[in-house]
Amino acid sequence: MAQRRCTENASLLNVTVVYALPQELFQEALELCPGSRVRDALAQSGVLEAFPEIDVESVPLGIFSRRVELDTPLTEGDRVEIYRPLKLSPTDARRLRAERRRVSRPKA
Repeated sequence: MAQRRCTENASLLNVTVVYALPQELFQEALELCPGSRVRDALAQSGVLEAFPEIDVESVPLGIFSRRVELDTPLTEGDRVEIYRPLKLSPTDARRLRAERRRVSRPKA
């Protein structure tokens, strides 16, 4: 993807790209041209090279916990978040916790 060129008098957008794994955090602060989109931030951050398993066409993305698409325009201070799939649904996780509590209770 070609890098966007800024005009001399354009003020740059400060944007951060984050990707959190259980034992690792990728966080990259960027200065991007006005009009940049989520896909530009991902391409320029290096996250796709560091984590080639990320499929940008299908992975859920967000800005401050609000779901966005690749072509969403960025604004000053945005934090682009790359979400990982859940290992368990919230319902299944609650069910497992309840089962563990039931099993660990002393019998009267």
